[in-house]
Amino acid sequence: MLVTTGCQSSAESNATVSNQSNSNSSTSFVADISQQTLRQQALRIQRALANNDYARITNDIHPTRGVRFSMYAYVRPETDKVFSREQYAQYLNDSKIRFTWGALDGTGEPLIISLPQYLDTWVDASKFNESTPSVNEFKHSGNMINNIDKIYQDSDVVEFYYKGTEEYSGMDWRIMRLVFDEYQGQRYLVAIVNEQWTT
Repeated sequence: MLVTTGCQSSAESNATVSNQSNSNSSTSFVADISQQTLRQQALRIQRALANNDYARITNDIHPTRGVRFSMYAYVRPETDKVFSREQYAQYLNDSKIRFTWGALDGTGEPLIISLPQYLDTWVDASKFNESTPSVNEFKHSGNMINNIDKIYQDSDVVEFYYKGTEEYSGMDWRIMRLVFDEYQGQRYLVAIVNEQWTT
């Protein structure tokens, strides 16, 4: 009579370990490719913004959620400006329309400027031309609470960092975080979150 036990032969065991190892390697490889693709998209957006070619990122904006602009690390869903693709394109071409983006740290004064001005002076993406972006890892932070993980729990975040200048002892450091969500198999931009020195 043939007796079957729960033990695997050495060959079977090695094959199982090998298959698991191959599976883990494949998963890691796919994740690396995915991060690389995301990093390239983020760099393309950063360069377009840095070159004042703001219209070029229109198709990167999420088709249904639009894009949110947060002045500081603490995202405020109730008050941050959110534009659909159509609104973004419209307000780029009309610099007479001004928006209240939030309150300036230190003074509490409202920042009231047009979309092109905001992108030029506040986002100021040219600062990050020499930055090496990190994906889903916050390597830098200031005094303000960063709540991106709570607001965008299932999103991908690409962080750009500018270390500042010796003239200001590095106090003019800046951070730009691009937040992406997947929609119908593609990643789209849902937020541009900035951070800088705050009191």
